[in-house]
Amino acid sequence: MKPPILIIIMATIMTGTMIVMLSSHWLLIWIGFEMNMLAIIPILMKKYNPRAMEASTKYFLTQATASMLLMMGVTINLLYSGQWVISKISNPIASIMMTTALTMKLGLSPFHFWVPEVTQGITLMSGMILLTWQKIAPMSILYQISPSINTNLLMLMALSSVLVGGWGGLNQTQLRKIMAYSSIAHMGWMAAIITYNPTMMILNLTLYILMTLSSFMLFMLNSSTTTLSLSHMWNKFPLITSMILILMLSLGGLPPLSGFIPKWMIIQELTKNNMIIIPTLMAITALLNLYFYLRLTYSTALTMFPSTNNMKMKWQFEYTKKVTLLPPLIITSTMLLPLTPMLSVLD
Repeated sequence: MKPPILIIIMATIMTGTMIVMLSSHWLLIWIGFEMNMLAIIPILMKKYNPRAMEASTKYFLTQATASMLLMMGVTINLLYSGQWVISKISNPIASIMMTTALTMKLGLSPFHFWVPEVTQGITLMSGMILLTWQKIAPMSILYQISPSINTNLLMLMALSSVLVGGWGGLNQTQLRKIMAYSSIAHMGWMAAIITYNPTMMILNLTLYILMTLSSFMLFMLNSSTTTLSLSHMWNKFPLITSMILILMLSLGGLPPLSGFIPKWMIIQELTKNNMIIIPTLMAITALLNLYFYLRLTYSTALTMFPSTNNMKMKWQFEYTKKVTLLPPLIITSTMLLPLTPMLSVLD
């Protein structure tokens, strides 16, 4: 893809998301979603092959269905309230339809089936955009309509998403699919807290985006797409393999790392609201995620897989891929736990 075209497409994606985030009128929000969806498709098909074509088609169909549902919910709400304003959702059916549409856009269970398939069919760069930037717009709308969301429906979706995100990634060797299931699980944690404390959801989303960006950038450094190709990295980038180890543990939510902050705060907030069983179940199912992250760390950094050359280290060539902002991303993805008291004041 030529650079000017790429710049225009990326600008359209960003503009679409910005329109969604800054609008208080349902029609503008819908237009923003459509702009974003139509502009991301060429990015998904950047490296053209039948698999990317299939992934883009799946993405288009699910997003178009979600947009249609969202518009229907908005229309029902308009008939009942006469308002296009986002803050006025007077009808429970309209609220349920809007929530369903937005969860479909995010890839929460039971609408999660497209996420692993689409992520697996596209390049690492496109996958990174899909699992980070594309989550911002629907989340911002859920944040704005959080007072009128059906809590029981969202809690059920959240619990099943955490379960599916853990269960689905157990047997995977493809890194993009593992990241997709990880995304489903993280979205479940965010959905669980949104009706109780929306600000905490923003904190969780920020940390999730930082950790996912760092992971994808480390994978892109060596163009690793499978556990096997990742296991050969010790030979070329020994320091990077240890970074991947720490990042995976952070994604799993282990205590001394940044990934523990949202889990800790969400469990605390839910128990404050007299919920014991749901946060317990979520914490238990999060162990499934931790298992497949640990499997990745084991094959990457804790074992030396046989390699073709006799030397322990490959000849150090210059990095061919320039990965920007990696050091600050890794630091924020792993070392933010001491800032928890400050973050809890913000909430």
